[in-house]
Amino acid sequence: MTTITDTGRHAVPPLHLGRLLRSERIKMLSTNTWWLLSIGVVVTTGLALLVNIGMADSDLTSPHSDATPQAVADEAANIFTSGQYFGGLFVMLLGILLITNEYYHQTATMTFLATPRRTYVIVGKFVTAVLVAAIVWVVTTALDLAFGSIFFAGTGFDSHLGDWSVQRAIAINLLMFALWGVFGIGVGAFLRSQIGATVTATLLYTIGTYAALVVFAVIRRFVFQTDAVFRGMVIVPSIAAQVAEGSRDITMPSDQIPAWWVGVLVMLVYGTVMAVIGTLILRRRDVS
Repeated sequence: MTTITDTGRHAVPPLHLGRLLRSERIKMLSTNTWWLLSIGVVVTTGLALLVNIGMADSDLTSPHSDATPQAVADEAANIFTSGQYFGGLFVMLLGILLITNEYYHQTATMTFLATPRRTYVIVGKFVTAVLVAAIVWVVTTALDLAFGSIFFAGTGFDSHLGDWSVQRAIAINLLMFALWGVFGIGVGAFLRSQIGATVTATLLYTIGTYAALVVFAVIRRFVFQTDAVFRGMVIVPSIAAQVAEGSRDITMPSDQIPAWWVGVLVMLVYGTVMAVIGTLILRRRDVS
């Protein structure tokens, strides 16, 4: 309850984060979108596991394979982060829906009337997005560890779960999911239309990755004439996430891939910028 101080000014009401998170959970679970995206996460992770395990089996067990400990560790990191590409997409879409659903279902006015301090509402949405990202990470990682371990046990290769490179890939996967959730909040705040935000973000996430390769290839051909220009592709969020996680499917020449920490840094910058943009827009936007 708001009180009056001795100076006559209104005191700032306390932040009840638990109530805000409970409110966000109720709103999120009241639509069918959450379970459709949940099914999508499980299905795409399963498909990614099948592809990555199949490729690892071919790479490690073929007669001419070079199954060095490092090569096995690289395969393990790839298998144990299966589903990161579409998982990131689904987390970003959930972040977008946390914002755009308020306008689509016309609950924004009631939300901000119930919690007049808009910053508190925004904090609740960011925390919810990160928690959802963590849940997605737990589900995908559990599937990856279960079926990946079965594969390595069946082939006789070490899973390398004790190696820092594999552990780092799994941990960074969590960070990437969280940042994609924050990214989605920013996109949803910037593009108020639910359809416009989801379609635009999905196209940029998928087709945009390959469009970036075309753009940088043109720059390489007509401007700089050096393969080093492809290193600049790390400024594309989806590619930065792949670089950070050490994905084997990075859409750039293998000899020009930057260090993993460059991808982490780029995604942290994007996450910070989108968090600031989302906060500023939602604090000032007319919701009537």
